[in-house]
Formats: sequence, C-alpha cells, structure tokens
Amino acid sequence: MKAGVYFVTGIDTDAGKSYVTGYIAKELLQRGESVITQKFIQTGGVEPNGISLDINIHRAIMGCGLLAEDLDGTTAPEIFSYPASPHLAAVIDDRAIDFEAIKRSTELLSSKYNTLLIEGAGGLHVPLKGSYTTADYIKDNNLKVIVATSGKLGSINHTLLTLEVCKSRGIEVAVVAYNQYFAADKVINSDTFEYISSYVKKHFPECDIIEIESIDIDNIDIESVDVESVD
Repeated sequence: MKAGVYFVTGIDTDAGKSYVTGYIAKELLQRGESVITQKFIQTGGVEPNGISLDINIHRAIMGCGLLAEDLDGTTAPEIFSYPASPHLAAVIDDRAIDFEAIKRSTELLSSKYNTLLIEGAGGLHVPLKGSYTTADYIKDNNLKVIVATSGKLGSINHTLLTLEVCKSRGIEVAVVAYNQYFAADKVINSDTFEYISSYVKKHFPECDIIEIESIDIDNIDIESVDVESVD
C-alpha cells in the first residue's frame, strides 16, 4: 500500500471500519511511516474527553495517544449528536454538514502526513444531503477506497455490491481489508474469504487483499488514551 489519501468504507454499518482504520494505521506506524486518521463525519459517539469515539478507537489501537490534530478538531471536523445516517443526524441537530470544513481538514492532514486514512460513515450509498451520497463525495474528491469487509453471513453479497458500485462509478479500489474480528463461524469465514479473494483477483487485479487479524477490541482501554501525551 503506497502513501496517499484513502477513504475507508464498509460493506454495511457494522463492518468494523474503525477497527480496520486503526489497525492499518498501527501497521504503518510500526513501520516508521508518517500516518494519521480522520473521521469523515461522526454521528453520535462523543467521548468524555470531547474527542470523537472513532478517533479514540483509532488512537487506542495505534497505541500512540491523542494527537494535537485530535485536540483541535482537525481529525473530526463534523460531529453530530444523534447516531444516525449523516443526512438525518444533520436534520436532528438543525445544521448542515460543512463539506468545505471536511475538505480543509483533509488537505491540512494530508499536507503534514504521508498517509491519511479517512474513515467514512456507513457504506457507499449512505445519504449525506438529499440524494448526495458518500459515493458522490468520494468520486467528487477523487479518493481511493479501502473496503472493510468480513466473514459474517451476507458479506459476500454486500462486498460484491460495494465493489460493483465502485466499478460503475469509476472509484479506485486500492485495498479490500478482510476483518477477522467477526469470524464467529469458521466454516463460513474461510469460504467467504476465499470467495471474495478470488473475485477481487479476477475483477480488480490491481487491488490488494489484506487480512486484518482479530484484536479483542472490547477490551481495548479507550479511556487510557492520554490527552497529556500531546506536547
């Protein structure tokens, strides 16, 4: 995976995007690479320290503590109170999504770090405003995507649909990240991985397929992410 800006999308709402984003960032960080993550739009999930829940999860997995860009809001420029699709969360909070603020944050982070991983909100067709979707935003900003998938029952269908949307919209799929955290049924998990791998190799030959090993994320101490670690 080359340096650059990547948008992490999922095959559905609970595909483990935060986990995948944090894990890949951790791997890059351990290789000595310059990497940071951004939460595209956070709906619900503001932690007691005032930081987005998903950013806290990223930093806990990365093991790096909160960054200055977390504390000043750059990594999570849009946070809404209600845990819903962004278009609905914006209506509930009675304010529009500031897409320009998101873009400015992305530009700033990508100017300071070699690799930026932007975690999305839900899947590609999640509405942001009216008929404008996440896929539209990705296409408009010419972003490469990392697709977070898993071995849950139904993942084959959801993954192939996601990949076909990318192909039809001319969105580059850089990585398919297979999240082993959901591997409850070993038979289904193994078959799903083989099927998706074969499909990607045939239809998306330039795309990397990586396995994201399982970490007991339920026992990661998000509370221990240290604000004081930032200079």
